[in-house]
Amino acid sequence: MKNSRMDYLLQALFTLLFCFLYGTNADHQTTKSYVVYMGSSGNNGGHDTIGAVETAHLELLSSILPSKDKERLFITHIYNHAFKGFSTMLTEKEASLLSGHDEIISVFPDPTLQLHTTRSWDFLKVESGMGSNYPYPSVSGEDVIIGIIDTGIWPESPSFSDYGIGEIPTRWKGICMEGSDFTKSNCNRKLIGARYYNMQAVGSKFDHNKTRKGKPSGSPRDAVGHGTHTASTAAGAPVANASYFGLGQGTARGGSPSSRIAAYKACSLGGCSGATILKAMDDAIGDGVDVISISIGMSSIFQSDFLDDPIAIGAFHANQKGIMVICSGGNDGPDPSTVVNSAPWIFTVAASNVDRDFQSSVVLGNGHIYKGSSINFSNLTASKKYPLAYGGDIAAPSTPSSEASNCIPGSLDTEKTTGKIVVCVDTNPMVSRRIKKLVAEVAKAKGVIMINEDEKGIPFDSGVFPFSEVGNVDGYQILKYINSTKNPTATILPSVDAEKIRPAPVVAYFSSRGPGELTETILKPDITAPGVGIVAAMIPKVELGSIPYGKKSSKFGILSGTSMACPHVAGAAAFIKSVHPSWSPSMIKSALMTTATTSNNMGKPITNSSDGFASPHDTGAGEISPLRALNPGLVYETRTTDYLYFLCYYGYKDNVIHSVSGNNFTCPKNSSEDLISDLNYPSISISKLEGFHSVRTITRTVTNVGSRNSTYIVNVDSPISLGVIVSPKRLMFSGPARASFRVSFYNKGATKGYKFGSITWSDGIHSVRTTFAVNVV
Repeated sequence: MKNSRMDYLLQALFTLLFCFLYGTNADHQTTKSYVVYMGSSGNNGGHDTIGAVETAHLELLSSILPSKDKERLFITHIYNHAFKGFSTMLTEKEASLLSGHDEIISVFPDPTLQLHTTRSWDFLKVESGMGSNYPYPSVSGEDVIIGIIDTGIWPESPSFSDYGIGEIPTRWKGICMEGSDFTKSNCNRKLIGARYYNMQAVGSKFDHNKTRKGKPSGSPRDAVGHGTHTASTAAGAPVANASYFGLGQGTARGGSPSSRIAAYKACSLGGCSGATILKAMDDAIGDGVDVISISIGMSSIFQSDFLDDPIAIGAFHANQKGIMVICSGGNDGPDPSTVVNSAPWIFTVAASNVDRDFQSSVVLGNGHIYKGSSINFSNLTASKKYPLAYGGDIAAPSTPSSEASNCIPGSLDTEKTTGKIVVCVDTNPMVSRRIKKLVAEVAKAKGVIMINEDEKGIPFDSGVFPFSEVGNVDGYQILKYINSTKNPTATILPSVDAEKIRPAPVVAYFSSRGPGELTETILKPDITAPGVGIVAAMIPKVELGSIPYGKKSSKFGILSGTSMACPHVAGAAAFIKSVHPSWSPSMIKSALMTTATTSNNMGKPITNSSDGFASPHDTGAGEISPLRALNPGLVYETRTTDYLYFLCYYGYKDNVIHSVSGNNFTCPKNSSEDLISDLNYPSISISKLEGFHSVRTITRTVTNVGSRNSTYIVNVDSPISLGVIVSPKRLMFSGPARASFRVSFYNKGATKGYKFGSITWSDGIHSVRTTFAVNVV
């Protein structure tokens, strides 16, 4: 789901204004939800009784609560599987007092996180270069369990059928929670687990009569559609002749169609409580999932530190347990430094399109046809035209033309708009396409033509209301026709599939970009996957005007966002895990990154939404290629020790890292953020290369998972102004051994800014590509 960066700014300004008007004294008295993080549970994780754990936490709380407020002595969530902690209601002063305890790492306000298929998998297969008829390995994948933390699940979807799937793995420890509209029979051998949590809005008033022991209200059933869509994209069973009212027809399936699904309903349409997300991650770890998929993230404007971020905290401890965590990178692009979920132990995903669009043609009265993009099921035809008007020309009385041209609420004159097709522009980012469509609908317009260069390739679902979106070039021609014709007319045709679109993939306009805001020494995002116009399972729609005339609700839907890209990678990771069950999360991550494709279906470098070549800050290592990743040749193993060094170099103290790791790990005496670049990561990012002829040398170690006797030779792709020397230039293996190499970067007169390139090791069969980004300062 795309969230406007401007909306976040407005929320921030409102908060600041509120504080200015009402003062800050109330903040110290008002209670709100806080997360109390206490580090690793160590080898004792989950073995203490929940009662004993709760008693200890309550004793800790009672030490800081005033005697008159003992009725607030309760806990919302307890974390006790891979990590320790709890969430509770505190005042700002109480949170500060609690953070002073030695056993506590961080106390932070419970943040509100936002929610960030029939052709996509076939497209990835073709783009891999292995051919559309290349067979998938004959592995079932039934032993791999994917945990989907999202808005729940619609169990009746055919994507969650367990036909042909064997018994549930005996190691599974999860449950199928019953609710108001969900029974144990809704789970099966495919959907093996379902949990839900109390959906308390962050910062809302808490009912003190409802303690943590009270049964949650609701059920795991998805009321939004987001969770159902992501779950089926990752591991949905094959469903033939799937479509969204005829659009995107084909066989819908997940990336690992035999893998099991465990659904954790931690979000609603309004967002997600960070404390609840952390509880869901803790439960998923305890239940025994292999992969966790989270299409959720913090605001890119207010990013929290790594140990104040619930997803980063949960993902660290999941990695400790050998569980891979894949997260969406956010929808705040195309601005730089907007990528979220950027901790190195998270697999961070950007979004791109596939070679399919949903086209709605605009037919003008002069016969000219412009192929716009949208999802609409209108009943208009080419044989009948309707009056056409520019929004700025039909403004309501006393309304500026600039507002009416953007179809801002209340800006259109209903008398002048009724029965007309209205042309709106998008020079005001404050108003979404959905709002503009509703404004025109309320003003009794016959339809809307949107001129929007940035979002023209991101299809908007307008239901039965005629809607089409064109870019600036076509938009100019439509406006020129209006201005040169006495009685301009047009019609908008219902959407049809347009396949084999070129170029593809293209990085989506909304996809958040690197470098990382918290640190530029790890290259983020990591990878790109399809996230535009993705067809997958959906909850039944009931909104008036969303269903074509005479049709029943569709079992599938079309959504866009990095939310949709994330489960593609989760499915690919589960697929690889099914073939290589002994591989660690970092080995799977490395395999997907070093085999990623960097060219489009025209054989040229992948481009971004501005038609320029996409950089690694747009795509990470490139577009996933699951089949190629099965046999990567060499992998970079990033171990827990590497992540602990990351925390050292980032600036955390020894005692904090002891608590986080659960062991006596000690930081090096000389720690600095620049040293993060030396961690054994599958990509390279140098945040500062200073001065002419200055040199920065880093080391990497690869593990051979390919042929026993092999020799790899290096090839460097780098800008002329950036010197790159790799030593040695040849790596020889005689079995599953490890080998290290050094890479030296030096400035040969490069201009300021990031320079990108790659280092590729090849043995004639495998090509192991390592992307780098070097910032010349």
